[in-house]
Amino acid sequence: MESLMIIIKLLGGLGLFIYGMKIMGDGLENAAGDGLKSILEKVTRNPVISVVVGAIVTAVIQSSSATTVMVVGFVNAGLMNLAQAAGIIMGANIGTTITAQLVAFKLDHIAPLFVFIGAFVVMFAKGKRKKDIGSIVLGFGILFVGMGQMSSSMKPLTDSTIFTNILAVVGGKWYLGIMAGAVITAILQSSSATTGILVALALAGNINIYDVLPIIFGCNIGTCITAMLASIGTTKTAHKAAMLHLIFNLVGTILFIPVLISGILGDLVSKISPGDVSRQIANSHTVFNVVNTVIMLPLTGVLIKVVNKIIPGDDEEDRVGVKYIDDRLLETPVIAAGQVAKETLRMANKAKKGLALALEAFEKNDEKLINKVYDNEEIINTLNEAITNYLVKLSKCELSDKELSIVAATFHVINDIERIGDHAENIADLTAQKISRKLEYSDKAIEQINNMYNKVVETLDIAISSYAKKDIEKAKQINSIEEEVDRLQKKYRELHIKRLYDGTCNAYAGAIFLDLLSNLERIGDHSTNIAESVIENS
Repeated sequence: MESLMIIIKLLGGLGLFIYGMKIMGDGLENAAGDGLKSILEKVTRNPVISVVVGAIVTAVIQSSSATTVMVVGFVNAGLMNLAQAAGIIMGANIGTTITAQLVAFKLDHIAPLFVFIGAFVVMFAKGKRKKDIGSIVLGFGILFVGMGQMSSSMKPLTDSTIFTNILAVVGGKWYLGIMAGAVITAILQSSSATTGILVALALAGNINIYDVLPIIFGCNIGTCITAMLASIGTTKTAHKAAMLHLIFNLVGTILFIPVLISGILGDLVSKISPGDVSRQIANSHTVFNVVNTVIMLPLTGVLIKVVNKIIPGDDEEDRVGVKYIDDRLLETPVIAAGQVAKETLRMANKAKKGLALALEAFEKNDEKLINKVYDNEEIINTLNEAITNYLVKLSKCELSDKELSIVAATFHVINDIERIGDHAENIADLTAQKISRKLEYSDKAIEQINNMYNKVVETLDIAISSYAKKDIEKAKQINSIEEEVDRLQKKYRELHIKRLYDGTCNAYAGAIFLDLLSNLERIGDHSTNIAESVIENS
């Protein structure tokens, strides 16, 4: 019965610890907001900067597993390449040691005060930023309450000779310790949670750093399972990012085994923090990951070559489906929102391409180009469905009021883009009728169509450019062009009706000409809608 109560209290404390870590991480991430996005966008080919970014992001979201899952999503979405991902992953291993350093502070006695203050702020404060700060304080408090619960639950264990003997065996046989750490962390999917348990055990007393060091090493291997699972169903490059994480931690652990067996690391951290096993655990975790990164960072190129040997081949560059959005990015909504904008922009350019193909097919009577328009429209429809579904998921995430309004506006933007694609398809249909009926148009009629098309493309260019750059002044330029489009349509309709009266054009050819003008004018309208959305939401 006593053993059952120990397990229940331990699991309860662990649950509070993990939940507190999650609340604190979410609060920090939301408070960082666009700052976190800008940090990630500044990742360059400079490996040192990538490491620093990885460490900062992981320190903010309090989980190296979450960071590596994000990296897999970024690589899958084409946001970063494998070399950049390597630096981020190495930095994530350093950033995750911040959690261990935090929990080594013996704050469980005053933790309830943090819980009270944090809960009070979350419940009664007005304004999202204040609530985010409240979440940080609340999560911090719950984390230490959970730590205290785990420590008190394990107090009887440290007095047990059986448990002490088991720990001595695991610590004495380093490979068993590494395996135990890897398995526990793989199950919990958090190296911070495993080190938290070890720190709680240290606070309960009666363990030494030499017994738990192999388990700490194993944590770094076990944490890779999350990224490996996240890479299922992704591109080859994303698989490579997850494999890179595993190889980095595995090779680092192998390199450190001599240091572990000789007791050098244990002696070092014991001298740094004598008598404080919880701090020794945190320091050994930090030393391992910092030294491992310093050793492996210059070998990034070699690691990537090894990964490319294990997972050969590259991804096709021209994807039929989505290129930038990925469900894994929903963990960081501000990044996901930026990626939706990129995917929407890609969809808009596909619609512009479809229009160009349709007009070229009309002029050249080219059935192959008509088929290209239809294929292009299928891609647009696929993107429309995928982006819509993604926006629904994104709208359920924690976003600022401004970001929520942008998400709502994007629903309308992609609808306008999809309609532009439909009108391009309509023009292709009209071209097919023109070819089957062997209709001919005068040079004057073709010139009028081209004039109309050029003005419509101008509106589309303004819409796409202003959306890409969130440029209000650029978006405002569309009104005068749209008025010109409407004027041209009215003028060319009247001139064509006159040609019908004169008998220089037959009724069927005239109907197609007028339908083509109408489709072009509607494309101008949808382009204007996109530009107006930019004005309203910037």
